[in-house]
Amino acid sequence: MSSPTFPLETIRHSTSHVMAEAVSRVFPGAKFGIGPAIDNGFYYDFDLPRAIDPEQDFPAIEKEMRRIIADNAAFERIELSKADAKAMFLEQPYKLELIEGLEDGTISVYKQGAFADLCRGPHVGGTRDIKADSFKLMSTAGAYWKGDEKRPMLTRIYAVCFEKGVDLAAYLKMLEEAEKRDHRKVGREMDLFHLDEENPGQVFWHDKGWTVYRTIEDYVRRKIRANGYIEVKTPSVMPKSLWERSGHWAKYRENMFITESEKRHFALKPMNCPGHIEIFKQGIKSYRDLPLRMAEFGSCTRNEASGALHGIMRVRGFVQDDAHIFCTEAQIGSEVKEFVRLLKEIYADFGFGEDKIIVKFSTRPELRVGDDATWDKAESALADACKVANLAYEIAPGEGAFYGPKLEFTLVDALGRHWQCGTMQVDYQLPSKERLDAVFVAEDGTRYHPVMLHRAILGSLERFIGILIEHFSGAFPMWLSPEQAALIPVAGTFNEYAEKVAAELKAAGLRVSAELDDSRMNAKIRACQARKIPYMLVVGQKEADEGTVSIRLRDGRQLPAMNVADFVEYAKGKIASLSQEL
Repeated sequence: MSSPTFPLETIRHSTSHVMAEAVSRVFPGAKFGIGPAIDNGFYYDFDLPRAIDPEQDFPAIEKEMRRIIADNAAFERIELSKADAKAMFLEQPYKLELIEGLEDGTISVYKQGAFADLCRGPHVGGTRDIKADSFKLMSTAGAYWKGDEKRPMLTRIYAVCFEKGVDLAAYLKMLEEAEKRDHRKVGREMDLFHLDEENPGQVFWHDKGWTVYRTIEDYVRRKIRANGYIEVKTPSVMPKSLWERSGHWAKYRENMFITESEKRHFALKPMNCPGHIEIFKQGIKSYRDLPLRMAEFGSCTRNEASGALHGIMRVRGFVQDDAHIFCTEAQIGSEVKEFVRLLKEIYADFGFGEDKIIVKFSTRPELRVGDDATWDKAESALADACKVANLAYEIAPGEGAFYGPKLEFTLVDALGRHWQCGTMQVDYQLPSKERLDAVFVAEDGTRYHPVMLHRAILGSLERFIGILIEHFSGAFPMWLSPEQAALIPVAGTFNEYAEKVAAELKAAGLRVSAELDDSRMNAKIRACQARKIPYMLVVGQKEADEGTVSIRLRDGRQLPAMNVADFVEYAKGKIASLSQEL
């Protein structure tokens, strides 16, 4: 008879209860907070009688967890009155506080063996429904009770958990590979950028990293120009009055850097949309001007908490490949369709085909501007546009922007991880009379407010580059690589020929270095492989006599020797086609 199957979230939450019981055995007197399931596992917050030592305590906790699983205790739901629940958790102050916050009535508790926990459920049938090799404790962190820095700091234990041990093993192997690909590590090894602890969330781009950055920026600029966008530039600092009218001052101020000059308040812009409306409002706009696609590589600054920063993936200062499309209601469908086509085309050029794109439709959040009727119209317009674009999506309730619903485009990388990048947002709010009052003149002379479509494809360029570094493990396709070829002489006597060939390749527009130091040829090859250079062109007597280069790829493969002109054409073809292959 086969074992019953349970949703993975249920397995993870049940395993968090098992971990809590095990912690109570290893740490007698422990006080318990909460223990929800999360992506890939779960966590549980504890107030422990002593500091936890993961190296020693994690194995002990996992050992107890396996004993609890082997006991095969049933998960039993018990329904209690509020008074009886308080009596059960009399020595657990955090549980008592949670109970106090519940409405009067029946309160559910789940028991496995002698251990009980306040919980709504559901759970697996018994502890043996959890596989003993399917979980692993991973790390600890400090967590304020209820996220309030004025409340006690608890110890949060994170764990990963899967239905089967083989799934856990695959995940741990992925984490090991992810550590090797970490963009901070690879970026340092390839000399792409650095981060300064004294200036958190700001990226210092080095020559090679800036080469990648500008290559991407130039590529996107070519694509949007070919697709009917104009490019603008708006100020980085704008007055409080503008942010008040846009709604950002009331809804987004905590994320903004505020400054003062001559008794006036200003803010570093966290986003570009109000500035684009200010440009739209200059002069009279006609229905003939719509749709107006206005793009900017907008430099934005957001006051992210230092603990939330992560390399170049999450920073305070960043640039978006941002654009706003001013259009009529009737044009929403065609503009969304055209945007989706362009987005898929660009993602494909970076190696992300349609099977690597996930779309979510994010609906109205609790904190928002505008009335429900306008939100109904915006959400309906975006849903209709998705039909026009033949775009499938998942619903993400409550995750829209404060001014409108949005589509979120998530990329799946080489390790199967998800990265949210592109967005498309339908906004009736900012251009309205109540906000920034943008208008256009219709064919009959009537004035209307345009609909504003906020859209980005890459999102933050800094974050997108971090994603690419980890996706490719630094081994960029040739068109993106900061160093595309290296000339390696077999001995110093061939340095002159190596320099000559390097000069010819540079003149043809290739990014090339000549490795002319005194180290041995094999050491130079290893160094170039470490720098992820796509092509290593080895030259010696034969090559100098024949005007050729021997071609070694960074993965160790070799191509037939070519004369210099043929290699130039070969390389330029790879670049022009944006080929993912060498």
